[in-house]
Amino acid sequence: MCSVNPADNSSLSSSCDRRGESLPKNVEEIEHTADWAYRVRGKNLAELFIQAALGLYSLVGMQLGPGSKTTRSIQLKGIDRESLLVAWLNELLYLHESESLGFEQIKIQYLDETSLQARIIGAPTQQWLKDIKAVTYHNLAIRETESGLEVTLVLDV
Repeated sequence: MCSVNPADNSSLSSSCDRRGESLPKNVEEIEHTADWAYRVRGKNLAELFIQAALGLYSLVGMQLGPGSKTTRSIQLKGIDRESLLVAWLNELLYLHESESLGFEQIKIQYLDETSLQARIIGAPTQQWLKDIKAVTYHNLAIRETESGLEVTLVLDV
């Protein structure tokens, strides 16, 4: 079960066990002709970033293997919140591709329109069913909604 829990006003954290689970409630897969796309919703920017990561992991069918946990600190910059979101998700894909790592706990320590600091805890992946080359900028726009924020992400597969 995936969950997002506000720790306080300055950070947000999540915990997720994906074994046999469908997409998180704030994530929906959408049809896209050439690539793979999904829509993510969050009450605020931090929740949107966490839900985007959890949605990505759910779509690829990620399962973590047994063994010791790995903790990483991530610091990223972007020119705007959309480029920062792409950098965030591509960093998670890079950590899987280069070190076979996936992450089940995400704590956003700092996030504004152009900067992200996060602490992520995970392990080597036991299962990763679909290869993703990158998260793209195709029609990328984080939109304000009545309930918060929404974005549609297109994945190059």
